[in-house]
Amino acid sequence: MILNIYKPVRWTSFDVVRKIQGITRESKVRHGGTLDPFADGVLIIGTGQDTKRLSELLNTKKSYMAKLALGKGTTTNDPDGDFTSEVPVPHLDEDIILDVFKSYTGPQLQIPPMYSAKRVGGKRLYTLARKNIEVSRKPVPITVYELRLQSFDSTQNFIEFKVICSKGTYIRTLGADIARSLGTEGHLTNLTRTAVGDHSITQAISIDQFEKQWKHSEI
Repeated sequence: MILNIYKPVRWTSFDVVRKIQGITRESKVRHGGTLDPFADGVLIIGTGQDTKRLSELLNTKKSYMAKLALGKGTTTNDPDGDFTSEVPVPHLDEDIILDVFKSYTGPQLQIPPMYSAKRVGGKRLYTLARKNIEVSRKPVPITVYELRLQSFDSTQNFIEFKVICSKGTYIRTLGADIARSLGTEGHLTNLTRTAVGDHSITQAISIDQFEKQWKHSEI
């Protein structure tokens, strides 16, 4: 089966895998792209022989809605990290923000964050980061197909934006880079994955829904 599961905030992607494994009693369950614990939204799950199909989904476009808090950076570029800096936010308006967005649209190179599951020298970066070890990371080619400003709160210094991007794009890193290009620091406070290829959040089912449907043999 290929399942479009809604991952709730505070669950890890592997929490969802283990839960689906427990419900279905299927030994082979995988996910098609990690979502951070603070994020919610579409998590594609494959079971049994259909886990082979997950590689096809990895190459599809991903869509997200994100909220970026300006003025404070964190170790993880999200609310789960420790604050690293507090920087004044310069005067901004939508035109300034849109100009920066243009510079981050299209093919580009992005350095993976230390707090990520990417391996360097056989070790997960987040394992090193938790030991306060920082290593050099090679920039990875990514593509931002669309970067759209949804709203800007100049009083609270929040930017909400939509992004459609290629695999391997870290939205946390994108948000922090945008903040620096605006002359300040920043971190994501909210992140929702709204689509993976043709799999939309409007079609995603909760874990509870899946469990009820499974028990009633509707899947």
